[in-house]
Amino acid sequence: MIAGARLARMLAKALRVLGFLAYLGFVVAVFGLAAYVSFSLFVRSGATRTPALLGLQVVEARQALRDQGLELRVEEEGRYDDAVPAEHVAVQEPAEGALVKRGSAVTVVPSLGPQRIRVPELQGQGLQSAQVLLVASSLALGRTVEVFSRDQPPGMVVAQEPVAGRSVAPGAAVDLLLARQGSSESFVMPDLVYRDYDRVRGFFATRGFRLGSVKYEGYEGIRPGVILRQYPLAGHPLDRVDAISLVVAAERRDTVELPDPAGAPTSRGLRPDAGGRQGR
Repeated sequence: MIAGARLARMLAKALRVLGFLAYLGFVVAVFGLAAYVSFSLFVRSGATRTPALLGLQVVEARQALRDQGLELRVEEEGRYDDAVPAEHVAVQEPAEGALVKRGSAVTVVPSLGPQRIRVPELQGQGLQSAQVLLVASSLALGRTVEVFSRDQPPGMVVAQEPVAGRSVAPGAAVDLLLARQGSSESFVMPDLVYRDYDRVRGFFATRGFRLGSVKYEGYEGIRPGVILRQYPLAGHPLDRVDAISLVVAAERRDTVELPDPAGAPTSRGLRPDAGGRQGR
């Protein structure tokens, strides 16, 4: 009996201790929660989140920040941006949604719009100098085409596209026309095969062209005086100083070097070709 009473007193005492500890923990938790809520309310009462400013005009961004109790700081140096128009916000710091104190400043970088580069003047430059100028301007060399020019020495830039001073995107290609060395007049060689040699000789002689070697070969089924082969071949470029060699049908084989024909040169009767070339 005495042992059972003692055990009951010990259990009662332990329960009282546990109850006190539970009560003390509850009080501490309530005070901690109250302190946290009070501190949060105190802090948040003087803080706000940054609004979204990207893509807004600078004046619009200033008004949006003012509504949140914030200030605007604009970087003097903008940046090029292909996606954001000029005078619109390209970057903001802190970013959208950041928690900041009221009255603090948000920094923005205005867009300068897509970057544009002025094409340099290349006319009168050599090809290598033109390439250096293009690389220095962050541009690329496009197609190069040779044309005859009386105004520029061979190899010099005669014209360019885009023209000098035009605004283009970085890396854009610039096409060049280069002065070509040689005669200012060039032609396309016509097809002379199966034509009468005497008529062909007269045609070229009166127009200032030079006939070179004329070789006669017997050829069964072809009457004498008909041209069998020619050089240059039909369609090839031809200058007045180039010699025209022919093989003509004949009963005997012979080779004759004809002298340069006299006569005033003229391009009448010749077919025009690109770059001032003409032919029959």
